Amino acid sequence: MNRINLITLGVRDITQSLRFYRDGLGFRTLIKEDDPAIVFFNNAGTKLALYPLEELAKDINEIEPPMKNGFPGLTLAYNAKSIEEVDEVINKAEKAGGIIEKSPQHVFWGGYSGYFSDPDGYYWEVAYSKDWSFDENDMLIIK
Repeated sequence: MNRINLITLGVRDITQSLRFYRDGLGFRTLIKEDDPAIVFFNNAGTKLALYPLEELAKDINEIEPPMKNGFPGLTLAYNAKSIEEVDEVINKAEKAGGIIEKSPQHVFWGGYSGYFSDPDGYYWEVAYSKDWSFDENDMLIIK
């Protein structure tokens, strides 16, 4: 685990944030509509995503979203190349002292995902999708 593929910002208003990053700052995305469920920007290197803040908190823990605990609306992501790799990374994080926030499982968007938090409380998603591919530098390609 020596890469960060995706940084997700939990946003209060996805339309406003999309316009800020896409229209204001020139971040490139294939998204044309103004109210998508999620946005991925096709920037060089690590990807940036926008996702509704409350939905991001519920993705970590649907029963007790971390919003009450001062959830900053930021997650880091390691995108794996297999379901087995997701399990391996989650186990490695736990052995290193991380807290498993959501055990790996098949999720609503068709992938396989789990969350852990590091010793400072930063949330990491470890996820796999059969639809993802990677370039020669192991950078995530999202179409």
